[in-house]
Amino acid sequence: MNDVVIPTHIAIIMDGNRRWAKEKGLPSLKGHQAGLENLKKISKFIFNKGVKCLSVFAFSTENFKRSEEEVKYLMDMVVREIPKLIKDFNKNNIRVVISGRKDRLRNDVLKVLEDCANSTNSNSNGTLNICLNYGGSQEIVDACKKVAVDFKDNKLNLDDLDETSFYNYLYSDLPPVDLMIRTSGECRISNFMLFQLAYAEMYFTNTYFPDFNEDCLEAALASFNQRNRRFGGNNNEAKSN
Repeated sequence: MNDVVIPTHIAIIMDGNRRWAKEKGLPSLKGHQAGLENLKKISKFIFNKGVKCLSVFAFSTENFKRSEEEVKYLMDMVVREIPKLIKDFNKNNIRVVISGRKDRLRNDVLKVLEDCANSTNSNSNGTLNICLNYGGSQEIVDACKKVAVDFKDNKLNLDDLDETSFYNYLYSDLPPVDLMIRTSGECRISNFMLFQLAYAEMYFTNTYFPDFNEDCLEAALASFNQRNRRFGGNNNEAKSN
């Protein structure tokens, strides 16, 4: 039997929180709290499996179009819950990075995110990348602006810029995504990590994120291990990076 390949980088679109709550007869916003509680559990399991990087889509740039009540609920949850998690992150040696734009985020939200990133910066057992006020298209545009500035300041020779070095200009310099998981039955990537997903394997499940447990993750890993990752080459290439 072939050895099980563990992805270096997993990305999750945590979808279905509100639908989960409605089906439980709960106020729809309560689903976000349930999603957060599940993230705490499933992230520990993912890192214990040997995954080095986990990116989660927490709030997109487009999510600001939602009701003022929902946006406030989500931002209040960040301010309330993130400080509680710092001790747990440090205990488990997990580094936290934040990917996204700072504009439109409240000052108190920015402060707790900055405190969390700074407090966990030296941890080395894994990286949790929280994508907040994030959009994949915007990330690429912002990266191109950084490239232009470095070129103007004579810090970059454009001939030296390639697909690998371009990662240095993204919000967070992390490895390419190996496995992208989206819960709740939606089969699209919704502007999530467009550059990093270039050769990622996609896994879609009907399970709502609050119910996405260890067994669900094992099913996703099993599916990943059945894929033949060619990276544009032939059928004999390895399944892992």
